[in-house]
Amino acid sequence: MQKVRIRYAPSPTGIPHVGNIRTALFNFLFARNNGGEFILRIEDTDQKRSTEEHIKDIEESLNLLNIKWDKSYLQSERLGIYKKHLEILKKKGVVYKDSGAWFFKIPKISREISWDDVVHKNVKFPTKVIEDFVIIKSDGFPTYHFASVVDDHEMQISHVIRGDEWISSTPKHLLIYQSFKWQPPYFCHLPSILGADGKKLSKREGAKSVQQYISEGYLPEALTNFLALLGWSPIGDREMFTLGDLVKEFSLERINKNSPIFNVEKLNWFNKKYLQKIDVKKFATQIKTFSKYAKNLNDQKFSKIINLVKDRMTTLADFDKYASIFFKKGDQSSPPKEKIEVAKKAVSVIKNWNEKSITENLDKFIDDNKLEAGDFKNTLRLSVFADNTPPIYESLAVLSKSEVESRIDHAFKESKN
Repeated sequence: MQKVRIRYAPSPTGIPHVGNIRTALFNFLFARNNGGEFILRIEDTDQKRSTEEHIKDIEESLNLLNIKWDKSYLQSERLGIYKKHLEILKKKGVVYKDSGAWFFKIPKISREISWDDVVHKNVKFPTKVIEDFVIIKSDGFPTYHFASVVDDHEMQISHVIRGDEWISSTPKHLLIYQSFKWQPPYFCHLPSILGADGKKLSKREGAKSVQQYISEGYLPEALTNFLALLGWSPIGDREMFTLGDLVKEFSLERINKNSPIFNVEKLNWFNKKYLQKIDVKKFATQIKTFSKYAKNLNDQKFSKIINLVKDRMTTLADFDKYASIFFKKGDQSSPPKEKIEVAKKAVSVIKNWNEKSITENLDKFIDDNKLEAGDFKNTLRLSVFADNTPPIYESLAVLSKSEVESRIDHAFKESKN
């Protein structure tokens, strides 16, 4: 049985967006699931548009998601191999030169080219719809059609997993395979990811790079999990998968034929779930990249704030949005003066300023004075922080007693009743 060897073959002509990286992920998962090799092949034959910077972008995108390759190749370093194979086709009389470029001749007698695609099943193309096409450009570099076929054969690629925009090119590739009398690999064409508007994924709908998503506070684990479920269905209704889980579960047979929709809300859901699972120490390290408040915090206070706000956060970049109340009072109208005075009195008698003592003292104050608990806590909340804060007693314990009293005094001055 042929060993599974898979390649991800991007062109370094721009920063790959998440749709491209999903293709890499599917290739990687299939290779690892089958104990095979995953090859990164940079198809840099478009010399005008290919750059070193974009090669680094491709590698960084994969590394950020822990998609590790076993070997890597640059097509620009393999020109001698393509030249050798061009000579073979010359001898066979299936190519000709025109305007400095070499063209592959389509047979004049029309026939049908077909293959069993893993996703799309039996696909057929009549050769009469295909025109002669360039395989070596006038600059001496091969086209995608020629280089990819030669390399897939030379590298013993078992399965070609790529976007379905390449379906119409596959007949050309099969004709080249036939000319060499080579056995083609299995083809698996992945349906394109669509935006929420049902159209081709655009930047507005989510076609951003991995780097951009990470810089916006998304976790690599969440992004990987989300991308894996764009067009692939696991058995059962489970949704949370580590990369290791995905390797165990992945199979080409469960790739859907219909185009998946890129739903940012679903990505946010995944990210929120993964944020909630992160150890506080790791969380603190990651947040420091995004927060203007976290840099000068001591570890104990930082940990307390993280525990209070992390369930509210969608991305790491949300920390300051929810933690700002611990550094400055929110802007909003204060409660009535008489209620603030009651809150000030309740706080003033607390001697040991910690969460346990705050809870015991304030609950006793509510009972002794026959206050409505919700109303009293809301007065405290509005006086010290803002509306819709984390649990009030735990939040008070993050601040010092003097800071709480100072905020209450300020609220009293601001109150208009």
